Amino acid sequence: MDAYKDIPLVQAGSPRPAPEWAKLEWKLMDRMEDAVELFLEKYTRPDGTLIWREFWPGMDGSDDAFEAFQNYPLFYALGARPRILRTAHAQWDTMAWQWTEYGQVEREFFKYYDFMHHGEGSLFLYYFGLADPMSLKFAARARRFAGFYTGEDPLAPNYDPEKKLIRAPINGSAGPRLHHTKEDWVTHRPILHDYLPPFEDMPGIPFYYKPEDYETTRKDHTRLHHACPWMDDEAYETIVEFLNKRMAQGDVPLNLNATSLMTHAYMYTGDEKYRTWVTDYLSAWEERTRQNGGIIPDNIDLEGKIGGNMDGKWWGGYYGWRWPHGALTVVEPCLNAGNNAYLMTGDEKWLDLARSQMDMLYSLGKDDGKGGVLIPHRHYDNGWGDWRYENSKWPVYCWSVTHNPDDMKRIDRLCNKDTWDKVPTKLGKGNRMEIHPWFHYLTGNNPDFPVQTLEANLACVNERIDMINADNTDHIPEEDIHYWQDHNPVVCEALVQLMLGGPTNIYHGGLMYTALRYFHEGRAGLPHGVGALVSNIQKDSVTVTLHNLNTEDKEIVIQGGCFGEHTFTSVSVDGAAPVPAEGKYVRVRIPAESGAELVLGMKRFSAKPSYRMPGQAEDVRAPKILPRELEDE
Repeated sequence: MDAYKDIPLVQAGSPRPAPEWAKLEWKLMDRMEDAVELFLEKYTRPDGTLIWREFWPGMDGSDDAFEAFQNYPLFYALGARPRILRTAHAQWDTMAWQWTEYGQVEREFFKYYDFMHHGEGSLFLYYFGLADPMSLKFAARARRFAGFYTGEDPLAPNYDPEKKLIRAPINGSAGPRLHHTKEDWVTHRPILHDYLPPFEDMPGIPFYYKPEDYETTRKDHTRLHHACPWMDDEAYETIVEFLNKRMAQGDVPLNLNATSLMTHAYMYTGDEKYRTWVTDYLSAWEERTRQNGGIIPDNIDLEGKIGGNMDGKWWGGYYGWRWPHGALTVVEPCLNAGNNAYLMTGDEKWLDLARSQMDMLYSLGKDDGKGGVLIPHRHYDNGWGDWRYENSKWPVYCWSVTHNPDDMKRIDRLCNKDTWDKVPTKLGKGNRMEIHPWFHYLTGNNPDFPVQTLEANLACVNERIDMINADNTDHIPEEDIHYWQDHNPVVCEALVQLMLGGPTNIYHGGLMYTALRYFHEGRAGLPHGVGALVSNIQKDSVTVTLHNLNTEDKEIVIQGGCFGEHTFTSVSVDGAAPVPAEGKYVRVRIPAESGAELVLGMKRFSAKPSYRMPGQAEDVRAPKILPRELEDE
């Protein structure tokens, strides 16, 4: 393409047998393309709406509908055919319409919910930036949705720009939900019935917790004596009363996931106000942590006071140190925000808040009697508790972005690495598998990992296809909001790890950080039949093997980083001396039925990130369509 003429061209490759991993990558891609049609035919009407109930109450569920299709634009961005992108656009529009009708969505965004669920539902949105950055609709949505949290939208006054706080844990296009109703939580009742109580002093609701009992309860849904009786009407009245008294107002660390919404808008527009918002908001949480002796507080009242709604306690806030998940939903938002600020500024210091919380918890650890360390995951009124092994995904995610030796030390201290060579065979939430076997491979272990993980992903796709074909139900259970997620046959985990050199995003609202991305013929993704395998990543280089399975030559553009945040310095082909290659992009022409190993010298986080396509000028972005201004008659 003429648009690529200014990008340095490298002739690379010689005839060689096709590696098994390259053949499996495209076997998986082709299998999933066929499965998409099967999935849509089974579970959607001709207009794309999900075949489900006529009425859906409460605030839950809109995120789950979007999650059922979230991998579609990512699949296209990896190289799937254009019909997948058309399907992704249609399904996003349809889910927004259907859940607007149910009442959970307003102005195409979640009317009110928390940023665990906002984050999950927004992954579908974020992937469109990678798949179709010139879409007018999605560029406009990015600006509008970010405006719900900048203080610019009078209908959604979620943000206090003076105090640098989001005014409620439950927020959205309708503004902060400063008072909860029983109807808001009605669909959560049977789920939260298995969780520990949100507070320790609710009249008539005893608080008792052992993590081993909790895990048993969550697996078999048998209520034990520690569970909170959400299904009891009298207890439910008390729970909602206490939620309104203590959790309805003020800021929580979970809201740091809103930084992904701002970063998404920044990469469409380049507008500095979004970068400033992210660094200001993250700085405010850093200051609160400093004031609290190095522990991030989990509840800030509307005046900016730590523990203002919790009788001065810095713990016990919504999705905070105690309820419902503990450290998971405190540390992960810090990682997401730190990654986003690092991306937009090039300054790694923004990850220090997340690092400090991992280190703080580790410093409180105790010996497990087997040579390992147990750390607390919750803070109760009587102190730290819920002693478990450290969540090993946290330091691996952090290192996968920074490739900093100090972050590797946090991985080295983990005590459960002996199983990391085992490729999982079952899918988790969002069709995820695991980050650990990929990390194990990337650091020089288990050379069979690429074939193993592709075979595992392909087996999971085939299993989903079998589930769909065997599904003879005439009526999806009305309460099963995860039904479509659990049948979704698009599994991108192995492809992202191998092709792009990075993990998929942190599920609760993170952006995806990878070493490379690819384009061809004016679109995102690899050409059909061209395999890619990132086998080594250093602070200053990336090694990728390309193989063209086709009977004709192919040309691709390699981008530094998922968002063009890295710049190349050199390129070496099949061990030859490196030659200079400066800029975000390298163009590679590969002969038919040939392969090549490229070592790309790289300067990390050295360029302004953007969703723009290679060959587009820096100032070419999706334009706005402005509303008509009417004169008063």
